[in-house]
Amino acid sequence: MKSTELIRSILIVTILFFTSCQEKNNSNKSLKQNAGISEFLGQWTMDIKGGGVGWLEVRKEETYLDGSLLWIGGSVSPVSYIYLAGDVLYVGRDTRKVVRTKDAEGIETRSNMISTWLEVKKEGDNIGGYYLRPKSDGIGLDSTSFTGKKLPDVTAAPDLKTLKFDKPIVLFNGKDISGWKLVEEKKTNGWSVIDGALVNNAVHKEGEATVVQYGNLRTVQELEDFNLKLEVNVPEHSNSGIYLRGRYEVQVVDSYGIKPDNHNMGALYSRIAPSVSAEKPAGTWQSFDITLWERHLTVILNGTTIIDNQPVYGPTGGALTSDVFAPGPIYLQGDHGVVSFRNIILTPILK
Repeated sequence: MKSTELIRSILIVTILFFTSCQEKNNSNKSLKQNAGISEFLGQWTMDIKGGGVGWLEVRKEETYLDGSLLWIGGSVSPVSYIYLAGDVLYVGRDTRKVVRTKDAEGIETRSNMISTWLEVKKEGDNIGGYYLRPKSDGIGLDSTSFTGKKLPDVTAAPDLKTLKFDKPIVLFNGKDISGWKLVEEKKTNGWSVIDGALVNNAVHKEGEATVVQYGNLRTVQELEDFNLKLEVNVPEHSNSGIYLRGRYEVQVVDSYGIKPDNHNMGALYSRIAPSVSAEKPAGTWQSFDITLWERHLTVILNGTTIIDNQPVYGPTGGALTSDVFAPGPIYLQGDHGVVSFRNIILTPILK
């Protein structure tokens, strides 16, 4: 009897010992994961193979990870999921529905949801990885590689009253497009000068077999910090944009009468919404007064301040380069619709 009790005691102690060891191992793994995620937290700009700029933000909320992502074009969007497994950060981009079968009446009977995602690893102080897209037939993956650098925190907002300015530069002479060139040389040039205005006639005719790919227009000169004044006329339902340093799009669109949104006229596209609506009806000339100092933006539309010295955390869709500290051109979006610009004057800010 005593022998049986002794064996039982030894078994209990052994079980408790291994249970304790397992709990410690799980705790250590959790600590390592927490330490690992700290290396990914923050904001990253990305250079994407084949051209294009991305931006990723990784945040640790109280009980979960969250993030936002920009991939080449479009908007900055919340990620669909984000988690760390081992040394790989998995970031869900989007999910699309693929209809597989329909019945005789054309009603869907079977569909799949196909997700795309990023696999991100630390590479020294930087990140690198792949964006993965499963093929629709379920066999194989398409992948695009990228590298990324971490962005430092945005500095304090400047006192705009203390800024000193150089001599104004007339970027558009009202006669021709000297000093400007297409961003994409192989695309169609829809730009011309009509009655002293720089006009983009990006017309897509219905019924044409081939959709014309119109080009964006940029200054040859690259600039750093500045105040930019110009006038724009955007027809009904049309769309364009003014890119600052080739990196940040101030939206140009017919949004008259629409509640303020970060895709409306004067917004920093998908990042900063106008504080108030100040646009005029489509087809009328409207004025912009834009100040970009380092990573802070002020936008005055038709005499009303709609973005007041706000921080800019990263590039917008369509950015030419990822380095937020480098000089860049002014570029005007020409691949969306008809738009006109005039009286384009830029005044550099002295350092």
